Amino acid sequence: MSYEGKVQLTGLIVVTPDQVAEGDRLFAGHAEWMSKTHHRSGPKALLAYTVAKQPEIVDGEPTGNTVFTLTEIYETAAGPEDHLKQAGESWDDWISGKFQNWMASGVNSITAISSPIVRSLW
Repeated sequence: MSYEGKVQLTGLIVVTPDQVAEGDRLFAGHAEWMSKTHHRSGPKALLAYTVAKQPEIVDGEPTGNTVFTLTEIYETAAGPEDHLKQAGESWDDWISGKFQNWMASGVNSITAISSPIVRSLW
């Protein structure tokens, strides 16, 4: 299935070794929360969800840090908008600020909330 024309939310979070366990915990809870709350059809539909995790590599060498990459693909821009609304209402780690604090305490983080997908295969 090609996702061209759909909308993607992406987050890249680079953390030090002491922050990895908290990232694992947060994303496990995030996936569970999303599976219970997010639309599966219609304009707000969540079409794909992945969290990838790998060692950070700079100039071909591992830094000791870990990169978490979150990807969520939605039918339309209404999906990420609904996602943020729901997070503020029902995801405990968002309401408490734990997720945001973890992201802010990392080495680096980049988030793109509602990016139109311009290339996609299959």
